[in-house]
Amino acid sequence: MKPEGRKDASRSEKRKSRPQHVAQVLSTRRISDHLVSLTLGGPGLAAFEAKDATDQYIKLLFADPALGLTPPYDLDAIREQHGPGGVPVRRTYTVRSVRAGADAAGIEIDVEFVTHGDEGLAGPWAAAAQPGDVIAFSGPGGNFAPTPGSWQLLLGDESALPAIACALEAMGPQERGVVLLDVEGPGDELELSAPAGVSVRWLHRGAAWTPSSTQLDAAVRAVQIPEGEPVQVFAHGERETMKALRKHLVEERGLDRRQLSLSAYWAYGRAEDAFQAEKRTPIGKIFPEDA
Repeated sequence: MKPEGRKDASRSEKRKSRPQHVAQVLSTRRISDHLVSLTLGGPGLAAFEAKDATDQYIKLLFADPALGLTPPYDLDAIREQHGPGGVPVRRTYTVRSVRAGADAAGIEIDVEFVTHGDEGLAGPWAAAAQPGDVIAFSGPGGNFAPTPGSWQLLLGDESALPAIACALEAMGPQERGVVLLDVEGPGDELELSAPAGVSVRWLHRGAAWTPSSTQLDAAVRAVQIPEGEPVQVFAHGERETMKALRKHLVEERGLDRRQLSLSAYWAYGRAEDAFQAEKRTPIGKIFPEDA
């Protein structure tokens, strides 16, 4: 007989090990055609501890308004009362910046959201958010930071823009490399703070992202990666594009997997929940050996 009670307790402890922060929306602003920046703060962020990573992320929790739930959420109690479908859904977003708040004991964070009209959950919420709105989240997580002295190759679409911007700001003035950003058009470009030796190239699709409109894979193939010196790659974005980049960079260019921070932030034609569920299946694995 399986020790079901022990198994359930273990899962519960795992969920409870991720404390929630409850933040208030302090301000909102549209920073490009498809990016909205929200500043979050308030006393609920007093325990927030930033990570020493340029891709640090948080997991926002969105509850069903019909259930009348108030954050922070007791996920076990909600699951027991309303079933798995009543548990707030998670959406992962990069923290663009962290700083002291107006209150000396407080923290403020900026989070940038890709928006495409009514598409998705977090994007429409961010586009409609008003000061005083409340959102709960867990985190932060994150692992990447540019290694000083390494030639940098930073790649992504709109979803990777905040993390790439943070990476550029963390580099010293002597760093070198190439940044390729696949966006819809000129209205999606941002002013980025890059060292003089890092070339930033904007790739304009001229349309919403599709497998045929993206230019990222083709642009990477034209980049000359220096030989005989350390190289570090940060590549994040649409899943099938990331698979193609992994194959090109590892199998064709001969880079070692350890040189790459490469993963999918989303998948074309997949809702977020389906995308997250597929991460546990072979189709969701960027590196075949992980399947």
